[in-house]
Amino acid sequence: MTIATQSLRVLTFDTPPAVMSYDLPAPAPSQIRIRVHACGLNFADLLMCKGTYQDTPTPPFTLGLEMAGVIDAVGTDVIGFRVGDRIAAFAGQGGLATYANIEAARCIPLPDSITFDDAAALQIAYGTSHMALTYKAQLKKGERLVVTGAAGGVGLTAVEVGKLLGAEVIAIARGADKLAIAKDKGADHLIDADSPDIRAQIKALGGADVVYDAVGGDLFEACFRATNPDGRILLIGFAGGDLPTLKPNHMLVKNISVIGFYWGAYFGFNPAPLKASLAQLFDWAARGEIAPHISHRLPLEQAEHGLALLKARKATGKVIIAP
Repeated sequence: MTIATQSLRVLTFDTPPAVMSYDLPAPAPSQIRIRVHACGLNFADLLMCKGTYQDTPTPPFTLGLEMAGVIDAVGTDVIGFRVGDRIAAFAGQGGLATYANIEAARCIPLPDSITFDDAAALQIAYGTSHMALTYKAQLKKGERLVVTGAAGGVGLTAVEVGKLLGAEVIAIARGADKLAIAKDKGADHLIDADSPDIRAQIKALGGADVVYDAVGGDLFEACFRATNPDGRILLIGFAGGDLPTLKPNHMLVKNISVIGFYWGAYFGFNPAPLKASLAQLFDWAARGEIAPHISHRLPLEQAEHGLALLKARKATGKVIIAP
């Protein structure tokens, strides 16, 4: 049966999203219906509003990539989930709503010891950092990790995960307040993104073995030039707005690997390492070894304000919407 829901909808790419009510159909055979308790905002939501994200649906659609809540209804073909179960889900869309229909394959059980807010906050950000640093870059204990945008939604988790993995972490962020947040999460060295000659500062600390770059542009160039031979550079995002310029000849001479990483794609072609990574993260969260930094918690009616905070880069860590 259908159910009335409120959600932040994109009707066209030429108009801003708006909160509206509509009738949500019964879940398809492979889906479950979630009563959403928390949804994390991401930079990808901003891109989806304009139709420039790589996985943007055809309008109309509901924003919200990652969410947590309680199962309200179960499709006829779904096995392993029951009404009343607490779950977390990465759906790619639909989370900024009171109710959402989500493919069961994109859902995982949520331990009672983890809050809905934390579950919605950690999936993409911590999942991206954990898989990128372990599965892709194979970060080793004692290596030097440079994190750009180190107080942002994903950068801050890279600082935290990097320290848990035994790395020496150099955090790059803009301003003393943001650098203080990175330090609180375990950064060993702090570099202001507005300071001169970032390359020289990284080199003075011994150079980078692994770079986790969520900013791009000139900052990528500085980190690339400070990367040690046999180093690995992870392309996570381009929050600075400019795509980096790659220099294959320098990569070749220094034996540097530049690795693109998009966490959400693994649900489609190789979900096993992603789900194993999330299981590890939920275990860490349950034991208090990681704790998502949530700078804002807003009701659904203020979701557009939350997106504006991301756009203006005024949020640190995650913005959570509580429908």
